[in-house]
Amino acid sequence: MSRQSAPTAFAALLRRDFLLAYRRRAELLQPLVFLLVVITLFPLGVGPSPKLLANIAPGVIWIAALLASVLSLDSLFRSDYEDGTLEQMVLSGQSLALIALARTVAHWLVAGLPIVLLSPLLAMWMNLPDAGVPVLIKSLAIGTPVLSLIGAIGGALTVSLKRGGQLLSLLVFPLYIPLLILATSAVSAAVVELPYTGQLGLMFSGLIGALTLAPFATAAALKLSLS
Repeated sequence: MSRQSAPTAFAALLRRDFLLAYRRRAELLQPLVFLLVVITLFPLGVGPSPKLLANIAPGVIWIAALLASVLSLDSLFRSDYEDGTLEQMVLSGQSLALIALARTVAHWLVAGLPIVLLSPLLAMWMNLPDAGVPVLIKSLAIGTPVLSLIGAIGGALTVSLKRGGQLLSLLVFPLYIPLLILATSAVSAAVVELPYTGQLGLMFSGLIGALTLAPFATAAALKLSLS
């Protein structure tokens, strides 16, 4: 990859990642299939009571989304690491943080955005009251990019390990807990007509912080893995 301006390089990386995602679309559908299976089977396991499903819907949907996102994190950098493409990107002179950001954005567009788009259907299946659906969509729209940004750091740290998936989960799950608590709290508050903007505000602050710091942390982790 020749030396290019940052916007041109970013766009080229996104195009490349979308092309690779299209070629591996069967693999990329697995997290979404997992999400749908979990949400579909959960009412069968706990019972079809509408009141019970409405009470647990925010937590169930968010936990399923979190797990589905984690499933695709291990492959975020692994294929490029194994075939040497990642080293070539580093040698190209482009900012490693820019490369990490482009890969993370592509991951969210492929794995996170579909979850946001499917959330109204998931909410209907879990009998979530109408008042909670817009807040659920907002929380997922804010929170799923944070899942990708934080997960990219873990993926970069474990990319050189042969079986880094389990370690990756142990690294990122504790960092996801505050986001999970805020998101479910916001949706639950909206359902009972309580204020929820504070929780969404904290989530948005977390998104800004992750968007600012995570690409550089991911770049540092990639350098550590490549050394």
